[in-house]
Amino acid sequence: MILFKIGFLTVTLIDVIDLLLVSWLFFKVYIYFKGTRAGQMLAGLIILMVGSFLFNAFGLSASSWLVNQFQTVWVVAFVILFQPELRRLLIYVGQTRFFQKIFRVGTSRTIISIVEGATQLQERHWGGLIVIQRETGLRSYKDQGTQLKAEVTAPLLVSIFNPSSPLHDGAVIIQNDIIDAAACILPLTESTMIDQEMGTRHRAALGISEETDAIVVLISEEKARISVAENGRFAHIGMDDIALRKYLNDRMFIASGD
Repeated sequence: MILFKIGFLTVTLIDVIDLLLVSWLFFKVYIYFKGTRAGQMLAGLIILMVGSFLFNAFGLSASSWLVNQFQTVWVVAFVILFQPELRRLLIYVGQTRFFQKIFRVGTSRTIISIVEGATQLQERHWGGLIVIQRETGLRSYKDQGTQLKAEVTAPLLVSIFNPSSPLHDGAVIIQNDIIDAAACILPLTESTMIDQEMGTRHRAALGISEETDAIVVLISEEKARISVAENGRFAHIGMDDIALRKYLNDRMFIASGD
């Protein structure tokens, strides 16, 4: 279906849809890289691509050839110089709810590691705060903590919350199979209904669960018990490893409103 013509160019409905999809893709990637050197290079690459299209449209062969050469070099340089950023982008795409529902990437392994880590912390009477990110972004809290980008394993969780570790204060934030950050400071609940015996970790667990749809696994240092906070309340207090594993398996991919 032809919509209109611009000179010798014939624009169809498919062309418009294609252009909108490409524009949306570049916009999302630019927003992700915004404020970084990768974002600046991406903007430069887009300018070169638009320039190449215009030069081709107006038949400027020499200018088009020159821009195309720069464009090729720019793409290669972008991939080489910004491998870490591109790797994080691919992780971010793989962690979106759509792809998680399709592939369920590493869910069982991550849950097992969380349960084993929480159980070992409980046995040692060490406190811990594990935040499992779902749909709501937690980037502001991650940025304030210590970046790890490490695979979720029980030994790593135990070592982080070892009282002698510099990272034991605060929370770890997990997204999919990755511990994004540790020593993260969470907002404290302002609820007056909370038990006065509950300490800072409990208030932080409720605080982040009030503001986001995250699931928070709390290991109490004094009472050596495992609890789970979700939707601004403690869903369970004093869980064993079997109950925790079942709860996480049931809730990991369910939005807070479900």
